[in-house]
Amino acid sequence: MQRNKEMPASHDDPVEESLEGASDTPLVKFSDVTKVYGRNTVLDALTFDVQKGERVALIGPSGSGKTTVLRVIMGLERPESGHAYVAGEEIWRQKNGTKMVPANERHLRHVRRHTGMVFQQYNLFPHMTAIKNIADPLIRVAHISKDDAYAQAEVLLETVGLSKHGDKKPGQLSGGQQQRVALARAIAMKPKVMLFDEVTSALDPELVGEVLRTIGEIAFNTEMSMLIVTHEMSFAAKVADRVLMFDSGKVVEEGHPDELLTAPKHERTQRFLSRLLDRG
Repeated sequence: MQRNKEMPASHDDPVEESLEGASDTPLVKFSDVTKVYGRNTVLDALTFDVQKGERVALIGPSGSGKTTVLRVIMGLERPESGHAYVAGEEIWRQKNGTKMVPANERHLRHVRRHTGMVFQQYNLFPHMTAIKNIADPLIRVAHISKDDAYAQAEVLLETVGLSKHGDKKPGQLSGGQQQRVALARAIAMKPKVMLFDEVTSALDPELVGEVLRTIGEIAFNTEMSMLIVTHEMSFAAKVADRVLMFDSGKVVEEGHPDELLTAPKHERTQRFLSRLLDRG
C-alpha cells in the first residue's frame, strides 16, 4: 500500500467518482496527494489507505508531513493536487451537476462530520466547565436536547476517568486532564475516524501515561478507525495495527509494529528509530 490552490476538475479523472457503496472501500484514502508551502513540498504525491476499524500510527521526523495529513483529512489544508477521501466522500472536491469542482465550506463541514481530531493543544473553551465543553457541540452541532447532551457528556467523562471533574473549568485541571476532556469532546460526535496529533507533546512527562492509557482503552473498546501521529513508539507498538514511516512527504516504509519498530528495513527508518532510542 502504499496538497492553497484550487484543484482543477476533470471529466476523465479515474478517481473522480465517489467511493461510497463499495464494501471494501477504505475509510481514508489518499491518491497522489501533493501539498506545498512556498518552496517546500510537504506531501509529495502521497498515496495510502486506512481501512475501517484500522488503527494506524504515523511516525517520522518533524516536518515529514504527518500533521499535514491530518489537516487535509479535517478540511483544514487544501492540497495542490491529488485526491483525498474520507468515508467514501472526496474531501476537497464536490459534485456540481456532472462536474467535480473545488469544495466549498458547506461541503467541508459536511465531510468533517466523519472525523474527530485531538490536537497538541487542548483547544478547550476556558470559560466553560469540562462537562459543558463536551455537551455544547452536541447541542449546537448534533442538535440533540440539552438534557441528552449532558447525560452523554457525563458518560464520556466517566469513560476518560474524569467523572468527578465535570464542574471544573480547564484552568482547574492538569494538562493530562484537559487533554482527556478534549478526547471526550471529540468522541462525543461519534466520528468514523479519530485523528490524534502528538497529543502528549505539550504534557509534562508524568502526565503522558494517563492520556495514552485513555486512548488505548478507547481504541480497544470501539470500532473507530484511528490515525495517530506520535513519537511514543511503545504506545504505537501497543495500539497500532500498522505503522507508516514518513520522510519528506512520502511513506518510505510501512508494516506491523512488531516488525517495523523492531527490525525496520529502510535505512531512513533505522536512523530515525535509532535517534529516538539515543534520546531516550
